[in-house]
Amino acid sequence: MSSISDCVVLHGPELRPHHCKHFAWQGDTITRLDLGSPCNSLDAGALVVIPGLYNGHTHLGDSALPDGAAGLTLEEGFFRPHGYKYRELAKLDAATHQGHIEGALRYMAQTGTISHLDFREQGPFGSQLLRDASTAVGVQSIILGQFQDSPFAAETLTTNTAALPPATRAELAALLDIADGFSESTMNDLTDPAWLEIKATTAAAGKLRAIHCLENPAYREVSLARTGQGDLIRAIELLAPHIIVHLTEATDAEIALLAQSAITGVLNPRANTTLGLPVPPIMQLLDAGVNLLLGTDNVMLNPPNLFAELDFTWRLARSQAGESRAHEPDPLRILQMVTTNIARVLGGDAYGYLATGLPASFAVIDFHARHLRSTRNLSTSLVSRVGPGDVLATYREGRELWRDPDRAWA
Repeated sequence: MSSISDCVVLHGPELRPHHCKHFAWQGDTITRLDLGSPCNSLDAGALVVIPGLYNGHTHLGDSALPDGAAGLTLEEGFFRPHGYKYRELAKLDAATHQGHIEGALRYMAQTGTISHLDFREQGPFGSQLLRDASTAVGVQSIILGQFQDSPFAAETLTTNTAALPPATRAELAALLDIADGFSESTMNDLTDPAWLEIKATTAAAGKLRAIHCLENPAYREVSLARTGQGDLIRAIELLAPHIIVHLTEATDAEIALLAQSAITGVLNPRANTTLGLPVPPIMQLLDAGVNLLLGTDNVMLNPPNLFAELDFTWRLARSQAGESRAHEPDPLRILQMVTTNIARVLGGDAYGYLATGLPASFAVIDFHARHLRSTRNLSTSLVSRVGPGDVLATYREGRELWRDPDRAWA
């Protein structure tokens, strides 16, 4: 049995910090939590144990290309087949590419992340590459595979009546043998009949579905021009995805529609601003009751550091709330975007919180550090002051993914 004594633990689905005399785990399970009084301020620091973090949206495939999209538009950098990302990834041999992905996964572990949902390009080959990297490192990769090439010409997409070609149907089957689910980039990449077939096929296989929507105005405009419906409503009606990513351009009506659908939204505000796009309407989505995750998006744009994403998101939400103290967002609601909110998507052992009998998936944060030791509001400090250098260790189901080699703590 392993244990940490005299610490602070974020306990239960509400993530409320409590003094804890003993936090212990054996194998993959938390076996003991001797909780004391609630605690949201510190006088002389503490070890703070938080749930392991879930990154709701990544593209680790382009981890070999940091800042390669600098100065490029969304289309120039990321759209298939001629975008910078796709041209450069095609030049990499498998061993080199996998090495970059493993490096990104190790960095994620170093920043408290235990799992991520990845939109993986390059067909079955790309999904297998990520699966191998995940197995080697231990950070869980929930892989949402994408077709290697677009199956439809532009004129076919405009007529919007074609089914999946036989070769693409075979590629989908091969993808789902490896991946945990499927996602194309946008609803405009496929026809309505193709989307309906993908929904049926993934549902029969028990696989996840995800899609990017409303990242820029063109997503909605192209969809309206082709089909008479915006991309969000088409996604809900045709694909019924488990998650919808971005939502930066969502209107009041679209936010209400998303809330009514009970589909989880994934926000990526740092990536959006890096590309010169609007920030998502965080407070409107929260107020509407949408279940939200946070993602760091393309490694080409951002290092996959969820503490940086939490900080930026917390400050944006606070700004969007305005000066009304009654409307000020609880920082723990922001933290839930990378912890407890994942349960609505993944279920199973993905609880996103800590309690006796649950998986030993957690990170240890050094609140003895000078910039943290005297916090007057630990919940706010967790989302606005913690950085990678404050993470002492990360565990997933009892397996040590990261431990600071230079600081002894337990």
